[in-house]
Amino acid sequence: MNKLKIAISGIIKNNPTFVLVLGMCPTLGTTTSAENGMGMGLATTAVLIMSNLVISLIKNLIPDKVRIPAFIVVIASFVTIIQMLMQAFVPALYASLGVFIPLIVVNCIILGRAEAFASKNSPVDSMLDGVGIGLGFTLSLTVIGAVREILGSGAIFGVSLGFANYTPLIFVLAPGAFLVLGYLMVLFNKLAKK
Repeated sequence: MNKLKIAISGIIKNNPTFVLVLGMCPTLGTTTSAENGMGMGLATTAVLIMSNLVISLIKNLIPDKVRIPAFIVVIASFVTIIQMLMQAFVPALYASLGVFIPLIVVNCIILGRAEAFASKNSPVDSMLDGVGIGLGFTLSLTVIGAVREILGSGAIFGVSLGFANYTPLIFVLAPGAFLVLGYLMVLFNKLAKK
């Protein structure tokens, strides 16, 4: 498979949020703002790239009986590193994302890509897959967070747009996440088919 197609596939054709409908817990839980969505997406992208690389390198050393637990250990190691880095360098974002950071370990996007792609392909292709899927997830979460933030609090990336007093609060609450996700999924899939 062409290297560029591997990377771009995760952004459009295999977008984890809008096409594959994976990772809905962090998608709905962390996208109250564009900054939170982007932060969660970038953390997941870093874990995806590194875990895909390592799993691709050690795939022939892991016995079939312990393949999934071994993948989870690799993923959990990178999540712990990302969690400590976020706590040290971006404590406000770390506090805002809360419990969703450790939950990256069991995110079906990461384990699914480890099983479906990294365990069957070369290290370079696996890293490119991690980049593509990670960017697709990051863009999805950022767009959902931006729409929710604009409609719910009249701001974008924390910068007020001047109409905060006229926005319905529902968009920063849980029902707003479902509404925005649903409409963006329809829009994305309609545009992707053209």
